[in-house]
This record gives sequence, C-alpha cells and structure tokens, in this order.
Amino acid sequence: MTTVFSPFRPSMLAVATGLVLASGAGAQAMPKGHHGCATSTLNVTGQGEARVAPDLAVVTLGVTTQADSAAEAMQQNASQQRAVIDALKAAGLAAENIQTSGLNLNPMRDYGENRQPEVIGYEASNMVSIRVSDIDRLGEVLDTIVAAGANQINGIDFRREDAAQTQDDARRAAVEDARHKAQILAEAAGVQLGHVIQIGDVDTGHGPSPMRMMAADMAKEGGTPVEPGQLSMSAQVQMKFALIDDSSPCAGHPRKTGPAGDMPPPHGTDTGAVAPGEPVVPDGN
Repeated sequence: MTTVFSPFRPSMLAVATGLVLASGAGAQAMPKGHHGCATSTLNVTGQGEARVAPDLAVVTLGVTTQADSAAEAMQQNASQQRAVIDALKAAGLAAENIQTSGLNLNPMRDYGENRQPEVIGYEASNMVSIRVSDIDRLGEVLDTIVAAGANQINGIDFRREDAAQTQDDARRAAVEDARHKAQILAEAAGVQLGHVIQIGDVDTGHGPSPMRMMAADMAKEGGTPVEPGQLSMSAQVQMKFALIDDSSPCAGHPRKTGPAGDMPPPHGTDTGAVAPGEPVVPDGN
C-alpha cells in the first residue's frame, strides 16, 4: 500500500461573495476560488461608430393626380407616371433599378358642417423606388423626373453596397470603448481589471436617416444640389470582465485562464492523484 503526497488538491467548497461593482448591467459576484478568495465580475456596454461615404441612393418618388372620377384620376396618373419612368430610363437607369412601391386610389371627401361627407373627386398615386449608383448624377436625375411630371418625392436613403468593413470598424471601436470604461471603473474601485469572461454583439437597429425634400422646392432653383455626406455605422457590445482585488490573498496567486476560468485547486485536499514529477512514497504498510 502506498501513500500519495500532492500539493495540488481541489476544494469542493463554493461560497458567494458580497462584493458588487456595477456599470451598464452591473457587476456580479462569483464563487470563491483559491484559498477562499472571491472573484467579482464587471459588466459594461461599449459604443462604437465608423463613417464611410455612400455609394448608392434609393429614392422613393411618384405621381399624384386628382380628377372628378376614379377612372379619370387613374388614366391621368398612368400617363404621367409613364412619362416619368421613360425619363428615368433615358437618364441611364436600368429597368431592374426601378420598382413600383405603391399604387393607391382614394376618394376625396368634403366634410361640411352638420351634414354627411360628400365625395367630390378621386386621387390616384403611383410611387416607384429607384436605385442610383452614380451619386454624382443624382441631382440631375431628380431634375429630370420632376420635369417629366413627378410631383412627389418622399425621401432619399443613402446607403453603402458593401458596409461590412465599416461595420467591423464600428465593432472594434465599441470593444475599445467597453474596455476603457471597465478600466476606469476598476481603477476607481481599487481593483485590477482581469480577463474577459463574456462578450456579445448587440443589435442596435439604427441606420442612416433619409433626407426629405419636396418636388416643388427643388424646382425653384432649377438644379437640385445633393450632398451625400457620410454614413455612420454604429455598434454596441456588452462585455463581462473579471476583477482582481489587490488587497485580497488572491492577488499574489496565479490564475488559471482556461476556457472554464477555474482557479488553481487549494492546498489541503487529497485528490488521490500524483502531480507530474512527484515521487510515490510507500506508507510502510
């Protein structure tokens, strides 16, 4: 029979700590580890932004007509919208970049005092969405469609065909922001910032705001100036860091930083295992 001596002995005791530090979602206390020391965590939220010039504009435009009868309103609208679409194609837009987005016919009513509403006519509207990849010619295209009969422009949505790299830059900025916040909070609390325990990307759902303009205003100047500016890509991340208290016995002990984040087993518990390079000593029985 042999007796095994090993300095590496795990403890089965786990006790929650009372230390709590917070930022964003707050901090949480984790079970005690090496020599009964507690490891706290800090949760922070990071914000990031990156900018890029757009290379695509999506414009929603169309024709609205009014007439005494529904048939007349639709006939006038169809004729006027056909002229607008022909003008778009003549300006160089391919058919696949022109898509009908809305077709409506509604009665117009006169709501007089002390009487039932009276139908006095009909209004027809036909809207199309166009994709303009040559942004430098966007003002020219808008002038062309207004001259052809378009009397409604709902907005311009500037986009980037390939925004993946810019979005990645925003995520990197968000991680740097989260780490900076965590470092400041840890220093203020008198503890050391440890390793990253968890990180997650948050879907903000934010996009560039469309620019609104009315056709009547554009016709005043003759030429329509369009300034695409830059698109702003935003990102948000949530990160959880471990915290190390310099004043606790844990500060001087090495930490195991494997996937499970376990602490080294404390002394004093027999595991029945022999550490690498450790001699086996018989117990004399």
